[in-house]
Amino acid sequence: MSRFEIRDKFYLDGKPFKVISGSIHYFRTVPEYWQDRLEKLVNIGCNTVETYIPWNFHETEKGNFNWNGMHDICRFIELADKLGLYMIIRPSPYICSEWEFGGLPAWLLKDRSMRLRCSYKPYLNAVDSYYSVLMPKLAPYQIDNGGNIIMMQIENEYGYYGNDTSYLEFLRDTMRKYGITVPFVTSDGPWSEFVFKSGMVDGALPTGNFGSSAEWQFGEMRRFIGEDKPLMCMEFWNGWFDVWGEEHNITAPEKAAQELDILLKNGSMNFYMFEGGTNFGFMSGKNNEKKTGIVTSYDYDAPLTEDGRITEKYEKCKEVISRYTDINEVPLTTQIRRLEYGEIRCTAKTDLFSTLDSISDPVKSVYPLSFEELDSYYGYVLYRLHIRENETVSTVRCENAADRVQGFRNGKYAFTAFAETIDEQFELAEKSAGGTTDLLVENIGRVNFGTGLECQHKGVLGGIRINDHRQYGFEMFTLPLDENQLDRIDYNRGYNDGVPAFYKFEFEISETADTFLDTDGFRKGVAFINGFNLGRFWNIGPQKKLYIPAPLLKKGKNEIVIFETEGNSADSITLSDNN
Repeated sequence: MSRFEIRDKFYLDGKPFKVISGSIHYFRTVPEYWQDRLEKLVNIGCNTVETYIPWNFHETEKGNFNWNGMHDICRFIELADKLGLYMIIRPSPYICSEWEFGGLPAWLLKDRSMRLRCSYKPYLNAVDSYYSVLMPKLAPYQIDNGGNIIMMQIENEYGYYGNDTSYLEFLRDTMRKYGITVPFVTSDGPWSEFVFKSGMVDGALPTGNFGSSAEWQFGEMRRFIGEDKPLMCMEFWNGWFDVWGEEHNITAPEKAAQELDILLKNGSMNFYMFEGGTNFGFMSGKNNEKKTGIVTSYDYDAPLTEDGRITEKYEKCKEVISRYTDINEVPLTTQIRRLEYGEIRCTAKTDLFSTLDSISDPVKSVYPLSFEELDSYYGYVLYRLHIRENETVSTVRCENAADRVQGFRNGKYAFTAFAETIDEQFELAEKSAGGTTDLLVENIGRVNFGTGLECQHKGVLGGIRINDHRQYGFEMFTLPLDENQLDRIDYNRGYNDGVPAFYKFEFEISETADTFLDTDGFRKGVAFINGFNLGRFWNIGPQKKLYIPAPLLKKGKNEIVIFETEGNSADSITLSDNN
């Protein structure tokens, strides 16, 4: 069996070893493309691949685990091993990563007293239960068991969050309890001594996360960890993520290569990201200071694009790596092409209110329930109030709602409450009595960074005031828009303009290839290909098209469904060969 050690340097079987790693998130890339991305990692000169493991991706409901298909972390590890790649696994309960709720499962919030990332017993019990399933899956792949995992991370950027050392010790000891024997690491930003040291714990090598000023950052780390430990940048930010409504972020290839050279001259590193991939479904998160959330694409301006293409940054970084190690390239074994399938006409449509009772059964309650209380954690919930015949609705106000609310009176659009206006009182243009007042509430992504994690309940959390008078007696329709719910849409129910609606597009193809969905004409919503949730779209950009990997298509008939929430639509969509 091989042995990996952390002493004054990293040692593999007693010989000094420079970790040259790249982040590839199996959960952001379709499994059919895992080998392609790993081969390209080998060919840039990396000897190691790193990945997080998001808790909410695997334990989708408490005690209900998914390890199949895109969730098959063991297959990903085995593919890396076959290509001769070592692995760094970061299975922290919390991962940040611009991922929904930082990887924490939203069902934790069903406990209204929940305290996260600290020694709160119910939280620790949930982590222990999860690790009792996860760690035995990983343990056989450790290097001292004949596998390729050389290091595992205890927590992620914990110094930014808190200083509960006993919590970090609990994670360390729990991982050991369930069979983890390889060396441990932590990772934090080295530019603050308080932050960096708050994330440290005995028995784990502290590593740094940063994207610039590498020489200075390593110098600061040396002050904190001493002279007898190796230096490693666990997250070399060679790019950055995008946020709805802001500019696309770019880091110059020359700058990334220059910083990489400094890192490899002084220690070890891990590209974050090597390939970013895609936040499929409703899994893009929201940084604490942002209101609009992370876009669906996690391209990250990485050496490989969202769809796996080699960039100028890749080539420049490869040249730098070649100065520090011999690069033994492997042939690329996955054929990947792009195709433009062209314009596709809408074949059926129906608005949400017309088909509502076919896709969702109402939950009745005197007071409004949160998404978490409704056991529906992602997507949307429609809150319905039946107004008394003698009451004219003049104003509506949401009390403590998250994240975005669209109000409707008798099936017609009335207002949108969001960001700065989320708790404002709205005076309706058309005042009427009786009927229904509906509020479509969207979860635009739970915060993935900062100390606001415990406040990420979604939905109407306080109440609804009509004419400044609190209302009771709710019907709530959950809209997670899973495959089962999509199958129940009845397109024969009719269609009304100007309100949320479903649009179906059917097309036949004779060959499958990567393509990009252009939603021009639609304003905001989510798109599906053959029942698979491609993610959110929003015409405020910077992302304008959604990536469709070829494995999500099939020869013959295919179906795209768009759920658009703003009442804006087009008669056709386009599948393009460029993004």
